[in-house]
Amino acid sequence: MTDYIIVGAGSAGCVLANRLSEDAEVVLVEAGPEDHAWDFRLHMPAALSEVLASRYYNWHYESEPEPFLDGRQLYCPRGKVLGGSSAVNGMVFVRGHPGDFDRWAEEPGLEDWRHEQCLPYFQRSETVLFGDASVRGNEGPLKIGRGAMDNPLAHAWISAAEQAGYPVTDDFNGVQQEGAGPFDQTIHRGRRQNVARAYLHPIIDRASLRVINGAMTTRVLFEGDKAVGIEYLQNGKVKQLSASREVILCGGAINSPQLLMLSGIGDAAQLADYDIPTKSDLPGVGSNLQDHLEIYIQYACEKPVSIYPATQWFRKPFVGLEWLLAKTGSGATNHFEAGAFLKSHASADYPDLQFHFLPIAMDYDGKDQYQGHGFQVHVGPMKPTSRGSIRLRSADPVASPLIQFNYNESEEDQATMRAGVRLAREIVSQSAFDDFRGKELRPGIDSYSDEDIDQFVRQKGESAYHPSCTCRMGTDSDAVVDSKGRVHGVSGLRVVDASIMPDVTNGNLNAPVVMMAEKISAAIRRGS
Repeated sequence: MTDYIIVGAGSAGCVLANRLSEDAEVVLVEAGPEDHAWDFRLHMPAALSEVLASRYYNWHYESEPEPFLDGRQLYCPRGKVLGGSSAVNGMVFVRGHPGDFDRWAEEPGLEDWRHEQCLPYFQRSETVLFGDASVRGNEGPLKIGRGAMDNPLAHAWISAAEQAGYPVTDDFNGVQQEGAGPFDQTIHRGRRQNVARAYLHPIIDRASLRVINGAMTTRVLFEGDKAVGIEYLQNGKVKQLSASREVILCGGAINSPQLLMLSGIGDAAQLADYDIPTKSDLPGVGSNLQDHLEIYIQYACEKPVSIYPATQWFRKPFVGLEWLLAKTGSGATNHFEAGAFLKSHASADYPDLQFHFLPIAMDYDGKDQYQGHGFQVHVGPMKPTSRGSIRLRSADPVASPLIQFNYNESEEDQATMRAGVRLAREIVSQSAFDDFRGKELRPGIDSYSDEDIDQFVRQKGESAYHPSCTCRMGTDSDAVVDSKGRVHGVSGLRVVDASIMPDVTNGNLNAPVVMMAEKISAAIRRGS
């Protein structure tokens, strides 16, 4: 028996384990292994494509055929390791736009999610040695860094955006998100700073905390309407664990709704199809799935300044050795050092497009790489209007769920993506790139009409790996949890992760998830 059971040692779970175990007994249950110190793939920033392709540290999900992307199944990696997706992500640290949270607070029952109420928890989570001290933190567990910006292509990107008439900002997480500028990174002294390293490892020997690895939670246990524990699989054996206060699900936007449904919380009609008794009829469980779709615009580079040489097989051992010995060089950064947040049209309330600039032409997983010097611009809509769902494939908890994103379904999303592609091309056409810009590799100079761009997106669009919103906060009939993550219709059960977002935020999701866990853990400790 413990006070709290936390299911999932990802970004939210590690934060909650740290904060709640300060004055209560906590058991943290994770399906994956430890984030082994000896495995360079988890800790070398430039090795991110290795863990993204791994099945050992990754749930390795795929969507169902996506009807608006030519029926392609899109890859959906999710971390299965201490640190969760913060151990396999791209390490770009973006809080989101203040307007994201003010919009959340416009919904009934979510008034306490205004940006001014979230800001102290963003600050509490981070240690930053740059930026405006009035909005940034300097005593938090997450040590946030920035790339060296020593590649001339990154500077060309920012200069070109300014030449095209767009703003420049020195801090996407400061007072101005809009513009081109440098990205913050969850990289500290050349090493990935996953949330387990920041929040969990420093207190791993705390007497009030127990961590169980390799344990896949299969259902929540109830006495009446109160959650009292979990059932889990470990080493082929079914085990149970009891909690006197609460069970808190932190499995993310895919796994949390799946576990709720397996436990009898979801759409009663769908649960009946799998002979799962209904504990709370919540049709919103698994609905409202949102993600950021993105596309790469790729160019050859006329000067030998890209990071292409570092990716060649005969150079990789030297890159690895420098990183191993000094934590410097090409291995010590994610290479997403610059980007932008810009508006797709002048009447947008705030930026609705995100751009990542990369000084090489290659896919995330490294499988499709241009054999030569190149660079690329990633762009995607931040406020997608298309909605998907998570549904059970079967009542077998080991079976992966049915994941249907419906990317690019709406005309609004298609129009925003077209604007993003054209805006990226406009920036790269500026004189700052004249010495570097070679042939457009993807989509190519013949793809300029709306129809051409739409076809390009259908054929090449990819997930930015930001699934969210499948157990959203609110008070209406489709909401799953209240403003503090408490599941409607039962007691003693919360969800705290990206699934409870009402709408996806502007940018990468690690930073807002950490903030949400900080905020809700404080509420729990206050007794609410």
